[in-house]
Amino acid sequence: MLYRYRVLFFLFSLSMITYLDRVCISVVGVRMKSDLGLSNEEFGWVLGAFSLAYALFEMPTGAMGDRLGPRRVLLRVVLWWSLFTALTGVASGLIALIVIRFLFGMGEAGAYPNSSIVIARWFPAVETGRAQAFIWGAGRLGGALAPLVMIPLAASAGWRASFWAMGLVGVVWAAVWYWWFRDFPKDKKGISEKELAYIQESRRFRPQAHGLAWGALLRSRNLWALVIMFHFYMYGAYFFYSWMPIYLQEGRHFSESEMQLFSTLPFLTGAVGCFTGGFLSDWLVKRYGLRIGRASVGLVGMGLSSVVMWTSALTADNVTAAYLLSAGMLFKDLTLPVSFAVCVDIGKSRAGTVSGTMNMIGQLGGFFLAVFFGKIVDWAGDYNYPLYIIGTLLGISSLLWLVIDPTKELTWKTVGANDAGLLDG
Repeated sequence: MLYRYRVLFFLFSLSMITYLDRVCISVVGVRMKSDLGLSNEEFGWVLGAFSLAYALFEMPTGAMGDRLGPRRVLLRVVLWWSLFTALTGVASGLIALIVIRFLFGMGEAGAYPNSSIVIARWFPAVETGRAQAFIWGAGRLGGALAPLVMIPLAASAGWRASFWAMGLVGVVWAAVWYWWFRDFPKDKKGISEKELAYIQESRRFRPQAHGLAWGALLRSRNLWALVIMFHFYMYGAYFFYSWMPIYLQEGRHFSESEMQLFSTLPFLTGAVGCFTGGFLSDWLVKRYGLRIGRASVGLVGMGLSSVVMWTSALTADNVTAAYLLSAGMLFKDLTLPVSFAVCVDIGKSRAGTVSGTMNMIGQLGGFFLAVFFGKIVDWAGDYNYPLYIIGTLLGISSLLWLVIDPTKELTWKTVGANDAGLLDG
């Protein structure tokens, strides 16, 4: 097997573990709420604590990976989040949960930006979309496995045991990663000269030693269109990550076993969406060029997801609504690998910084959704009200793909002895 595909296997497994850890709390959410006496609004703050910390530390951890390399940064990321995943299982009340989940989000931040750094360094440009497809498809498979693994474990050993088990899995991954992986292909023993030459000649990454001009970065209109698009995308994403199991049980009156099935299905369809979106985008890029290849997938995927989310909320039949939500996840996730591929397209050697910026603004959408979903439900007494908002925001996200241009690379220019500027290329 080519060495870059072995690297992709590590990123694939990392993404699966990430989503097993992340979705675990929502899968056992009804049990946790009952055991700890939490209202929907209080549980929303628990979910929001993770999203807020995750958002705040995405960009700095992505920039750290650009500077220090993803080998060391991902070791820290996974060990940190594994510790606080395990500590979630010892929380005894609301305040403890909020603090632990905030620290968990702080630790997990940077996992995907650093994965994008690995893609930029280890993969040729023509494989960027499909490599991101494998990473994000794996995350969806992890989310699909979460109900199948965590519900039986919680039923037999209690909800706390599920967090302890996942903490242990992360520690094992971190140890093997640090032992095997190297930041650059040239530093990995055993890689063939042919593969090394192919990667180095055609990858997005270019060695550079410029400083980072944050003001110029934030003045890029193209980047702002990308990050706002992803902000609205994350409202839809966080519904599935955090609230859907509770929505199905309390809003659609499914039993726990029915919830197990219909919480798994969207992540399976999401995996199909991720793989389809990434491979389709790379094919369209080859045939029609970079802008059409990326933007067309995002435009269509987010637009269809918006329509389906609205239709689901308006549907009276519970089972039909659940199937529609699964379709909404599929269409929405066509866009996910494409979004991170655009970060590599325009960021190149700063792929970690650019993807961290996009994910930071995006995760703030997750924070607002996590908190306000519970507030809106408690106020309105109807679990479908937030879906109307989500559907509308996904529609706006779709239109922003008319502005996003992956051909406008962010290029670094030295403007002084110790300074650098960033402009749209």
